[in-house]
Amino acid sequence: MYYGGMYTASEKRYDAMVYNRAGKSGLKLPAVSLGLWHNFGDTGMYQNMKDICFTAFDNGITHFDLANNYGPKPGSAEKNFGRMLREEFHSYRDELIISTKAGYDMWPGPYGNWGSRKYLLASLDQSLQRLGLEYVDIFYHHRMDPETPLEETMGALAQAVSSGKALYAGLSNYDGPTLEKATAILSELHVPFVINQNRYSIFDREIEQNGLKETARKLGKGLIIFSPLAQGLLTDRYLNGIPADSRIRTDGRFLREDVLNEKRLCQIRTLNDIALSRGQTLAEMALAWILRDSVVTSVLVGASRSSQLLDNIKCLANTTFTEDELSAIDTASL
Repeated sequence: MYYGGMYTASEKRYDAMVYNRAGKSGLKLPAVSLGLWHNFGDTGMYQNMKDICFTAFDNGITHFDLANNYGPKPGSAEKNFGRMLREEFHSYRDELIISTKAGYDMWPGPYGNWGSRKYLLASLDQSLQRLGLEYVDIFYHHRMDPETPLEETMGALAQAVSSGKALYAGLSNYDGPTLEKATAILSELHVPFVINQNRYSIFDREIEQNGLKETARKLGKGLIIFSPLAQGLLTDRYLNGIPADSRIRTDGRFLREDVLNEKRLCQIRTLNDIALSRGQTLAEMALAWILRDSVVTSVLVGASRSSQLLDNIKCLANTTFTEDELSAIDTASL
């Protein structure tokens, strides 16, 4: 909300949002979090970015998820959100959970990628500078590194926390066996590692197959899910084929046109019918399906406009499924 040109958060911002504990930790996250992967880089409109973030916080979304390479160009999402923190959100800092990551290609040369101590700690310093912060709440290693010793990578996360530059450590895109090894190292180092960030959706069950989901449950670590709508497939956008302005046609980085074959279209329509029988949109049901499981702390949604974010929050109205509904969803999607 704006008063005299300045943003003032809604006094009712905590009335409806659900907050879940991250595993067995003391940290709670909103059931719906905002990811700044798309629409927050140099190609986005800054006023629209502000509107989305204001709408998020006004509705109880306290968690804003970034990474060093979010843009385009890399670093620009952190820079734009840092401007918002400085100009609009500074008085609410202690009500916000701000996360960032390092692990993907960020700058030229041998020290701007993967999981070395050199890269992770330098990247965190750069992220803090772009954000204008002394610390982030969660600092993630963004992906497994097959060449760097796990002890080195986990040691870098430990230093990030012990230095006060991060409050909690997180892991992203890990599988179950590597998560278990990483947890053992971090536990020995007394690092507050609380959450895993992984892709998961009705159409993408990899974390069920690689052991990540059950290992997180066993170890008492939270899960925060990205790409819950399968890059838009689990919405009503493609019920009648591919729209002319679809991101499939304008930006092939995330979703290829050949993915949307007749079999997939049939699956989408069947899932949409199940959602309608529940009184939900397909997107609402897809988000609710993820949140039905207590091991999931939060689901990350992206937004290109505020109304889209408000629509996604509606998933919280019904996250309970009957066995028949779950079976029908599996039959339609697997």
